[in-house]
Amino acid sequence: MRGITLFALPGIGEIMPGTDLAAVILAAAGRAPGTELQPGDILAVTSKIVSKAEGRQIAAEDREQAITEETVRVVASKVHPGGVTRIVENKLGIVAAAAGVDNSNTPDGTVLLLPVDPDASARALCAALRRELGFDVGVLITDTLGRAWREGQTDAAIGAAGMDVLMDLRGTADSFGQQMKATITAVGDEIAAAADLVKGKTSQCPVAVLRGLPGLVRSELPAGADAGARALVRAADTDMFRLGSAEAWREGYAAACRDAGLPVPAWLNPAAGKETLNPAAGGFRREAEGPR
Repeated sequence: MRGITLFALPGIGEIMPGTDLAAVILAAAGRAPGTELQPGDILAVTSKIVSKAEGRQIAAEDREQAITEETVRVVASKVHPGGVTRIVENKLGIVAAAAGVDNSNTPDGTVLLLPVDPDASARALCAALRRELGFDVGVLITDTLGRAWREGQTDAAIGAAGMDVLMDLRGTADSFGQQMKATITAVGDEIAAAADLVKGKTSQCPVAVLRGLPGLVRSELPAGADAGARALVRAADTDMFRLGSAEAWREGYAAACRDAGLPVPAWLNPAAGKETLNPAAGGFRREAEGPR
């Protein structure tokens, strides 16, 4: 029978800037019976502690401004009684609510930004663990994301090293002998989600270990645009759902104006000014604060 084992590492306290995460994890491993690390283990590490160790905790009276500064592209936005929810692409190419800027588990008046390069962070941590352990393990850095068309959130991999995050089954045959043509399993995200079940959100267990999938662990620690969890980010030319409905409406309206030789209304310019509700577009717009 095939099976996996998942367990959280106990006793990892508050992480401060400059903390040696490898040393902290190794000290926690083996603290409880059965938690000693073994060859082929995969460690799922919550991005919060990586951000804290790397000094990504910043003072921010206005979380919205911090979100704006981390945003590359607004994917979708919605006005609601509590304000505006923004789904955006951040500087890492990750599409997430609030650009991944987090104000939970951090002192009042501060926010946590995601690591500057989660794949590089994963490589450094993986290399340090391997040096001390003397055998190969894999590392995932995880963060909580929502999902289009689905309620609730789940953890996903935003950084990875020493392991495969995708399992390409194209070209293989199913149980009826039919060739698979499209199946690529996001094993990095599946492991991240499973690990969240034992880490929890409030139990102060930010590191989990998955055992039983040594075939995913690789000896190499490659760098580059296609290495690590970056491989999980869908390319723009294959993204069929790149915009929310209101944003797509605005882009289409503006394109139609240009095609017809008509001036584009100032409120269609996303950089024009203050965001306000646009009932015709079914979403929000920005009021112009000057000429385009």
